[in-house]
Amino acid sequence: MSKVKYYYDSETLSYRKIEGKRGRKIGYIFLYVASVVLCSILLVTIFFYTALETPNEKVLKRELTNMQFRYDLLNKKITQAQTVLENVEERDNNIYRLYFEANPIPEEQRKAGFGGVNRYEEMYNYENADLIISTTKRLEELQKRLVVQSKSLDEIAILAEDKEEFLASIPAIQPVNNENLTRMASGYGMRNDPFNKTRKMHWGMDFTAPKGTPVYAAGDGKVVRADNSAAGFGKHIRIDHGYGYVSLYAHLSKYNVRKGKKVKRGDLIGFVGSTGRSQAPHLHYEIRKNGDKINPINFYYGNLSPKEFEELLKNAAKQNQSLD
Repeated sequence: MSKVKYYYDSETLSYRKIEGKRGRKIGYIFLYVASVVLCSILLVTIFFYTALETPNEKVLKRELTNMQFRYDLLNKKITQAQTVLENVEERDNNIYRLYFEANPIPEEQRKAGFGGVNRYEEMYNYENADLIISTTKRLEELQKRLVVQSKSLDEIAILAEDKEEFLASIPAIQPVNNENLTRMASGYGMRNDPFNKTRKMHWGMDFTAPKGTPVYAAGDGKVVRADNSAAGFGKHIRIDHGYGYVSLYAHLSKYNVRKGKKVKRGDLIGFVGSTGRSQAPHLHYEIRKNGDKINPINFYYGNLSPKEFEELLKNAAKQNQSLD
C-alpha cells in the first residue's frame, strides 16, 4: 500500500493530503510501455541481425567457401606438378647433365626465392590472406623452377648435337618388353630378402617374366662377361657401354651372346631364368656408373610411354620383397 503524502497549507494553517494527477499517471504508464516496446524491438533486431543472413551475405559466404575449395584443389595440383618436376630435375642433374659433363644446377639456384620488397603486401587485407599468400608463393616458386629447368634442357639440347654415339651407348630401354612381363616385382632400394627375411639393399630392379622370355641390350656396347661365376647372379651378362656405364642382366636361363661380342641397343642377348640365388623366374637388372650402382628407374626414356613410366615408378616404389 502506497504512502499518503501531505503538504502544509499556509492559508488554512493545516496539513492537506497531496492528490495525484490522473494525467501524470497515464503519462508514466505510457512511457513505461513505450520503453518496453522499444527495448523489445531493439533485442529482436539484434537477434535477427546476428542469427539470420541476408541474401547478399549468403551469396558471399558461398563464394568464400567455393574459393577455399578451389584453392585446396590448386594446392593439390601444385603438389602433383612439383613431384613431376622434381623427377625431371633429378634426371637433369644426375643423368642428362652428367652425360654431357655439365655441372649440376645447385638446389639453392633451382628453389631460390624472390627478394626485395614485400611482393604480397596487398594480399594481407583479404580474409584468407594466409591461404592466398602461401598458394601464390608455391605457384611462383614452381614457375621459377620451370624456367630454370627449361633453360637447362635448352643447354642440354645444344650439348647433345654432337653426342649421338654417346647417347646410343647409354642404357636407355627396359630390358624386357612390357607385354612379356608378369609384373615388376621389386625396385631399387631397401627390400625384404626372400631367403633370410631381413631388410637389405636391393641394387637393381626385378622383372618377373616366364622362363625363356627374351632379354634385350639396353644400349650399344661390348659384352665383357657372359658366365655364371659371380656369386648369387647365376648365369648373367655384363655389357660395357663406355663412358663409365655398365649394365648387368642376372639369373638368365641361357645366353644369346658371348664375351667380346659388340651389341646394339635392342639386340637379343639372353633369356629369363631362375639361376643363382633366385626364388622364381625373373630378370635382375642393374646399372653401374664408374663402379657405383645407380637406380635403373631413370634409364627407361627410350621405349616407355609417359603412362607406362608412371606405372613403373609406382611399382618400383613399393616396399615389397625382392626375388634374389
